[in-house]
Amino acid sequence: MTTDLFIDGAPATLEDLAHQALVNYGAYTSFLVEDGGVRGLDLHLARLEASAVELFGQTFGMDHLRALMRSALGTRQNAWLRISLFSNAISNRDPTARGDPRVMIGVFDPPSPLADTTRLQLQTYEREAPHLKHVATFGLLRARRAARAAGFDDALFMDRDGRISEGSLWNIGFLSGDTVVWPDAPMLAGVTQALLYRGLQAQDISQTTQPVTAADLSHFEAAFICNSATPAASVTAIDDHVFQVRPDLIARLKDAWSSQPHQTI
Repeated sequence: MTTDLFIDGAPATLEDLAHQALVNYGAYTSFLVEDGGVRGLDLHLARLEASAVELFGQTFGMDHLRALMRSALGTRQNAWLRISLFSNAISNRDPTARGDPRVMIGVFDPPSPLADTTRLQLQTYEREAPHLKHVATFGLLRARRAARAAGFDDALFMDRDGRISEGSLWNIGFLSGDTVVWPDAPMLAGVTQALLYRGLQAQDISQTTQPVTAADLSHFEAAFICNSATPAASVTAIDDHVFQVRPDLIARLKDAWSSQPHQTI
């Protein structure tokens, strides 16, 4: 796998990487670049800007960030980008600094999509500050490891009130009749989820957002997961509840995603 790391437009230094390894404070977003463009780039940038204001007290400037992305990509037209925001001035000893965040961009080969069918284990878990895509990933990895050890592919989270929210690396949706149902609970609003919502709206496909609990699973014919690497993949089971595999639903979702335009970096 080819990996390049840049910080503020220059190759990453050992000092900067050591700070990030020791201080787990920051936010990121990641996405697929295809033919020099990104679906939902505006949403990814808006997510980073809001995170910068909340975590560092100041944003970075959209034009500046786009220039850093173009520089990191160089001549590559297809890649996976991860853009992270951090500050060397913030540490465990002094967490009070405010100001421009620094920008680290990782350029990777495009990843493989998620499996076409997935078995999920329900776990009671709530990410800290769930509206942020932050770098505190210990809980996510621990949940995934536990799910794999129990014979599942991944973990699906529900909060202390039993409301299903999100997965370790993805959002989830359900099908009830001809309606796509998105769960209502504290979670990260996924960019791919938003793109699917836009695309399904344009196709006049009914959607709703409502609380979903484990007891509600029997009301749905099918379920799917989605993230920036995988527009849609079928869920075959959650715990011991088995869902239909609906290739027509997955095709419809992929069409909705594909209908969203590439935005040039």
